[in-house]
Order: sequence, then C-alpha cells, then structure tokens
Amino acid sequence: MVLKDDNSDKSVELFLSIGLDEKTARNTINNNKVTANLTAVIHEAAVTDGCDRNTGNLLYSVATKYPTNALVHRPTLLKYIVTSKIKTPAQLEAAFAFFANTGSEDFKLNEFEEACGVGIEVSPEDIEKAVKGIFEDNKTTILEQRYRTNVGELFGHVRKSLPWADPKIVKKLIDEKMYELLGEKTAADNEKPTKKKEKKEKPTKVEEKKAVMETTAEPSEEELNPYTIFPQPEQNFMVHTEVFFSDGSILRCGNTKEVLDKHLKVTGGKVYTRFPPEPNGYLHIGHAKAMFVDFGLAKERGGCCYLRYDDTNPEAEKEEYINHIEEIVSWMGWEPFKITYASDYFQELYDLAVELIRRGRAYVDHQTGDEIKEYREKKMNSPWRDRPIEESLKLFDEMRRGMIEEGKATLRMKQDMQSDNFNMYDLIAYRIKFAPHPKAGDKWCIYPSYDYAHCTVDSLENITHSLCTLEFETRRASYYWLLHSLSLYMPYVWEYSRLNVTNTVMSKRKLNYIVTNKYVDGWDDPRLLTLSGLRRRGVTSTAINAFVRGIGITRSDGSMIHVSRLEHHIREELNKTAPRTMVVLNPLKVVITNLESDKVIELDAKRWPDAQNDDPSAFYKVPFSRVVYIDQSDFRMKDSKDYYGLAPGKSILLRYAFPIKCTNVVFADDNETVREIHVEYDPEKKSKPKGVLHWVAESSPGKEPIKVEVRLFEKLFNSENPAELNNDWLTDINPNSKVVISGAYAVSTLKDAAVGDRFQFERLGYYAVDKDSEPGKLVFNRTVTLRDSYGKGGK
Repeated sequence: MVLKDDNSDKSVELFLSIGLDEKTARNTINNNKVTANLTAVIHEAAVTDGCDRNTGNLLYSVATKYPTNALVHRPTLLKYIVTSKIKTPAQLEAAFAFFANTGSEDFKLNEFEEACGVGIEVSPEDIEKAVKGIFEDNKTTILEQRYRTNVGELFGHVRKSLPWADPKIVKKLIDEKMYELLGEKTAADNEKPTKKKEKKEKPTKVEEKKAVMETTAEPSEEELNPYTIFPQPEQNFMVHTEVFFSDGSILRCGNTKEVLDKHLKVTGGKVYTRFPPEPNGYLHIGHAKAMFVDFGLAKERGGCCYLRYDDTNPEAEKEEYINHIEEIVSWMGWEPFKITYASDYFQELYDLAVELIRRGRAYVDHQTGDEIKEYREKKMNSPWRDRPIEESLKLFDEMRRGMIEEGKATLRMKQDMQSDNFNMYDLIAYRIKFAPHPKAGDKWCIYPSYDYAHCTVDSLENITHSLCTLEFETRRASYYWLLHSLSLYMPYVWEYSRLNVTNTVMSKRKLNYIVTNKYVDGWDDPRLLTLSGLRRRGVTSTAINAFVRGIGITRSDGSMIHVSRLEHHIREELNKTAPRTMVVLNPLKVVITNLESDKVIELDAKRWPDAQNDDPSAFYKVPFSRVVYIDQSDFRMKDSKDYYGLAPGKSILLRYAFPIKCTNVVFADDNETVREIHVEYDPEKKSKPKGVLHWVAESSPGKEPIKVEVRLFEKLFNSENPAELNNDWLTDINPNSKVVISGAYAVSTLKDAAVGDRFQFERLGYYAVDKDSEPGKLVFNRTVTLRDSYGKGGK
C-alpha cells in the first residue's frame, strides 16, 4: 500500500525532469522504497533541475541496484555519471560489482576507473573490426544455422573483446553483417524448428508407479538452482535497508562485525530459515511456494529450517490446524529442523519489550482502536506518546499482572507517525487479552503482536534469511527499526511475489467462509486449492513442487498464474506414474450378436502405453463377452466425417479387442432414447476402422461390471479473479463445479484399488480413489482431464 499525497505529484515532476517517461515515473511512486532512493540519488547528484535522458536512466539504475553495503561511496559514482565519465550500462554494472566487493572500505580511484573503463573510447571502426573477425571465425556455423544463429552469443564475443563498446552500435553492425552474409530471410528461415518427440519411459514394474522420472531437457542454471539469488550468511554485514524518517534522517540498518561473528559462531555459518504459518487455518497452494522457498533454500545450502507456529493470538489457534500443518509439511516432502512456537519465547519477548521502554522506544497508550485509526490517518501523535519512561514501565507491569481492563491499554512502539510508510505509525507491540493460551496456559494476559514478535523471534532463532511475500515489504522498515532499537542481530530480509492462481480464492477469511457455510465439502474439498484438497483430488506433492519451481522465486508482483499451468505439471507426472485402465461413465449396452452367449474371451490390456510384450506386469486381463458397455456419448444416430464414434452401419475398434459394426438400434418406449445397440464383431480383425473406443464387458453372462461412483470436478469459480468482484464474489461460484456420476462401470481389476491410488481412465482423464470409498463401493475423483491447454492460452 502506498499513501498518496501532494508529494506524489512533486515526485513525478522530479522524475520526469531527469528524462524518465511518464509511465515509469508514475509506476515508481507506487514503491515507497524506490521513490525515496531515487529522490535521494537525484539530490546527491545535484540534478534537481533536470538532466539528459541517458544520465537519468543511469541514475534510476543506481537507485534500484546500487549495493547497500557501499552507500558511503555512492556520491563518488554519481559524480562520475553526471560528468559523463561513466555513460553506458556496461560501465555502471562494472561499478556496481566494484563497490559490492569494496563495501565501505577505502579504494583507489585509479583501480575504480580501470574496472569501469573510464576514459576508454571505443570507435565504430574498432567495433566493426571486431564484428568482422567474429563473423569470420563463426562463418561455417552461421551459414549452416542461418537466421537461427544465436545472435546473443555473437554479441557476447564482441563484449568480451570490447567490454566498453556501445551496445547499440554492436547490434546494428551484427544485423548488417548477418544480412550481408545471408541475404533476405527465406520461408524456411521463418519456419519454427520441429521438436523431436522423445519416447517416454515407463516404470519397469507397476509397484514403481510412484517414482517420478527425470526430464531429459537440460534446464537453465536458474531452474537447476533458483536459490542462487540469496547471499551467504557471512555476507550479512551489508546494509539491509534504509529507513527514511520524516525529519530527513536515514537509518541504515546492518550488523556490526561483532554481532555477525557472534551469530556465525552459534550457527556454524549455516543457513537458517523458518516456515512460520499461523495455526488458524488450512494450508493452501500459496503456502507450497513459501515451503519451497524456506525449506528449499535450507536444504540446498545444507542448512536448517524451523517450522515455527506464529501463535501470538490465543483465540485463533486450534490443535486441529497444528496437526494438519505438520502432516502437510511432511507430505510435501519437507522435514523441519525443529518445531517451535512464538509462545516458546513469551518471556524473552516480554523482557525485550521492557528494554524497549527503557530505551525510550515504546510507550503505554490508552487510545481505543478507532482513535488509533483516526490518529494514524491524520498522522497525529497519541496524547500519551511522550509520557515518562518510568510511567510506561509501571503501566506495562500492571498490564502483565492483569490490573488493567482489556482494551484500555496497549504497548506501542515509538516509531515515526509522520513517515511516508504507514507501517511506521507506532505499531502495537502488546495488547491485553484475558484468554488462556493453548500452549502457554493462563500464565499471560498480554500477548505480543505479529509486528513485534515476528522479527524478534527471527533474531532469537538466529535466522539468516527471513523470507516472505511482497505484501510484507512495507513492514521491512519496522522490522529493522525494532531490531536496531534493541541492538539485536538482523537477518537478511527478502520478499518474493505471492502465488495467485486463477478461478479460486486463497484469502483465509474467504476460504473459512465457504467452508463453514457449506459452499464446499470441508477444507479438503477437491475443488479447493488447499493442499489437503489437492491431495484428495489426486494431485501429488512432487507435481505441486514442480509447478512452484517452474514459476520461480521472483519479485514481480500482481501476476495471476493460470490454473492450466498447474494442471500441466499434474499431467506431466501422472502420465508417467498412473497406470491405464478403462471405466465407462454413462454406460450404453452393446450386444454382440455373432458371439456365443456363454463365451468369454480373456484379453490383454496395457497398463502403460509403451508396454513391452515380455513384461507381464505391464498388462492386465479384461474379459470380452457378448454384452459390453460403451459410453453414451460414443454413439449417435447420424454419422459425420469428423465423428469417430459408433453409428448405425458404421464400424469402430474396441480398444485391445476387436472391430465391431452397428447392425441394429433398440429404442425405449419413447422411441427416442437408445436402450441398447446390436453389433457384429470381426474376430479376424480384417476391417481397420479409424475410431477407437474404451469399453467394459460383463465378466460372465448376466453379471454386470463393477459399479463405481465418479466425481467430476471443474473450476470452483467462473471468473479468473473472483476477488475482483468484491462483495459479489459468492455469486461467481460455479454451480456445475461438482458432478456426481453414481452408475459408472469399471473393469474388474479396479475392485482392489485403495484410497489414494491414481489411474488414467483411458480417453477420459486422471482419477484417484477418494476417502469416501467403502467396501463394494469405490469412489473416484477426477484429478485432471487428458487435454492440456497450457501453452495454448494458459500463462
């Protein structure tokens, strides 16, 4: 959230004066941190009256990318920029690298200038000569690949030999040289290269269906290790952030050498992270990303990740949620180093709050909630803000001993009520609640707030990387202000984009509403993107983790990930791990008139599409008898060219069996509804029909196939972003999001399927056995259909 005021227009005007386009300028003011940084840079560079666009773009890069551990040297860099001694992005990037390594230590100007190419002029003739030489060295490859040549590699060769060359001139000369060598593009040059389909391997045994095969495509470095963006613990001496105060002062927060050395001695230099859910609801797919970041980073670096419950609100926590969280964390494949609770540190947190008061950084306040809100909106100090320290200490002790009524007093941090960041408006540190705590019992009647407890417990647990979603970015100032005020160790804080998926809601409040009001069948309803709902639907944890890894750990916010992208990863895995079988959802009776009534032929059906004949475990037996069943949708009275199902006088192939030809149709009494169809089969398989249908047969004369219930799930909400509908979001629920088919027929081998088993129903999709199954009555949930729309509109 950004608070808009008259200063916004002034900031836009200032940013336009340095050559930024209007869109960039207005987007910039939506980010308090960048706005403050860029304003400071412009003033430091003494260009408040404006400058040329190239200089302005370089200044913008300084505001967003300059290494915070070397802020003392920023004025030197700005001087080189405004005097055009550093004038290209390549030189600026070299300067950033130089100062990141230098930190706050002194440096020699000649070494800096040499590292950044100051004074080196590269003429167009020099560039042309380099481009010519590179084309001569790579001529054979370029002629072979033509316009599919990786121009980026050619550009890289030039950059290597002439690092300070103007990239625009380099690009222009490379394009001209390509045209000179190859001429106009041909039709073949414009064709997309065809990708060879790789044969998919099957598990060697059916028992290995849970093993997920490795993909054969070579992933990029970021895909191999998305955690390379995070610094090592020993680098935690750098300035973490700058807190800008309304009086013009700036707090540059960072660990001293003594504090960092003490921390590293405790941790042994290992990475320490934490996954900190509140035990007041069920985890959803957004938490899967948080687990991937927190547990994943610790695992990749050989470190430790706490599972820490943020149980600071005694009225919201439930044992049910705690048990669920631990179960889901384990199911997702993560193992906590240690399970802790914020309540484990209640005494330490109280002692630190007392110290905060002693240091003049906190006070006891008597404003009501409405009064606090009003004063914050007006940026006004509380009447009790400047009360004597001893008075606040006495009152806080009375709060602890239960001598003050609930709602009559809070402990507030003494931050900056005139700040541009509303998360510095004297946040509440403690409030009174006369409620027993599920874990701490009735020892306490005052409880710490999230804003107070979160950062202090991070420090107490020696967390190296405090990772959270971008909506907490504005809390970073408060986080470091508090740790600095208490002289505590400061973790490295980094925010990443929240995971938003289409056609669902992930607000805890909204999820709780539709669960408690029976819009869905509990927290594990397969239509929800709760992790328990996805698991019940048949989705595997590995597919979810692959989906999260594919999205990456980025800071680009506001993007909505299409649900088809998740479904793509689900299909990718189930295609390799789910054995094939046949189920008919809406059975239509088919009588094979030229097959003896008592004859049953046993046929082999494939569990895996590429099953080898010498592998018996890759097949299962299906009976073929006089009466079989096909799906009602696979028969129609009128045939057409684009229809591959059965019709009067037409032949189709029954999968793994024989061709059949429709000879007669029997109608019900209404003379419209088809009751059964009569066919003749081709035992010699002489006919070669195009259509192939799945089917289920009677295992013996008069004995119908096993009957199963199948639940078909669709998107829970019709709109991609139901949250945009505000109060009308409930009207967007899809009334057809769950369809129950109670009379489906399945092949007999499915009778022994257990809860959680997954299958591909041929021609239909992927299905899993639901927990509602009972002896003699199997229930299947559709996990996902066979069709994959990702890459054809999904994003």
